Order: sequence, then structure tokens, then C-alpha cells
Amino acid sequence: MDIVIATKKHSKYATIICDTIADSAKVRGTGIAKRTPEYIITKLENENGVIALDGDKFAGFCYIEAWGHGKFVANSGLIVHPDFRNQGLAKKIKKEIFEYSKRKFPEAKMFGITTGLAVMKINYELGYRPVTFSELTSDDAFWKGCQTCKNYDILTRTERKMCLCTGMLYDPHKDKKSKEVTNEKHPYNKTVLQRLKNIKQSLFLKNKIK
Repeated sequence: MDIVIATKKHSKYATIICDTIADSAKVRGTGIAKRTPEYIITKLENENGVIALDGDKFAGFCYIEAWGHGKFVANSGLIVHPDFRNQGLAKKIKKEIFEYSKRKFPEAKMFGITTGLAVMKINYELGYRPVTFSELTSDDAFWKGCQTCKNYDILTRTERKMCLCTGMLYDPHKDKKSKEVTNEKHPYNKTVLQRLKNIKQSLFLKNKIK
């Protein structure tokens, strides 16, 4: 299995990347912004992504988005093909795109929004921490990308203050300071993140019933 920087030579995988993302969202029953092959190809041409391949077979993908004139960076579209799931590949891809993003945008804060507990766990282990949406980018172009998500009405009703997704942020400056103080890793608390996810889901389900 090879995980490499995605380039325009990988454009032939654009359609299967989009299909895999869409199929995964249907299976999980979660909201997710739709991607088009054309959009994915722009990421490949700008070398803003990593792709996992087993020979010539597509295995996984994740891409970089820059917002607020490069002050914020998001690692989006993390996906693993069904044939390669439950092998720890998602974590490897996420770590690869995380390190690549730090090299390409060394001063940027990295963030993500997700409903998946597995992704939250991976992010937490990389140094991300749960934050309010107000600490994320205010770039309208980013939030406009949520319009194709089935939960977009929640985001608009709360004036972009919260949604079913959990916001997570990695600040390179804070990370550097914390490493100067201690080399100990922050323990991953699955119970806390699961509770956070359950509270948000319960809150919005009650509002929907009303």
C-alpha cells in the first residue's frame, strides 16, 4: 500500500473518489457536502491531497483546503474504499495529510468539522481539540460548501454557531508552546467526545420534533 501526494496524473480516480464519499455518507446516514470530479481534479492539479493506492487500485484519499488567505487549513474528504476498511488506513492517510499540510502551510491553523467519532479520535490524537464554530474560519466560501449537506438547515437556524458536526482545531503555535512545557501526550478521552456527540444529536432531534 502506497500513500503519496496526489497529482494530476491521478485524475482518473476523481470519479471513484466522489462516488466513495457519497456512498459512505448514505451508509452512515450522516450529512456530508457533495464533491464533484471536477472539484477533486483541481485539488490533484494543485497537489493539495494525498491518495492511497494498492497497485493501481484506489484505496483512500484526503485533500487540503485553504481558507482566510491561508490562515486556516482543512483536511477534507477523508475516505477509505470499502475493500480496505478496518485496516487502520484512515488513520495513516489522516496522519500523512496532516504532516503534509504542516509543511505546505506551516503558519496555518488546521481545523475540521465532522460527525464521525472515529475521525474525532484520529484528530484528537494528532493534536486537534474540540472548539466552538466561532474559533473556525469565518470565510463564507467554506460554509457555503455545507449547503449540500442534509443538516444545512440546522447550521443556518443557529446562525453558524453550531450543527451536528463537531468543530476541531489544531493551532501550531499552541502546540509548540505545549511541547516546550511537557512531552506528555494528552490522553484521548473517548467518553467525553461521545458524550458531546450524543448531546448535540439529542438537542437537535428534540428541536426537530417540536
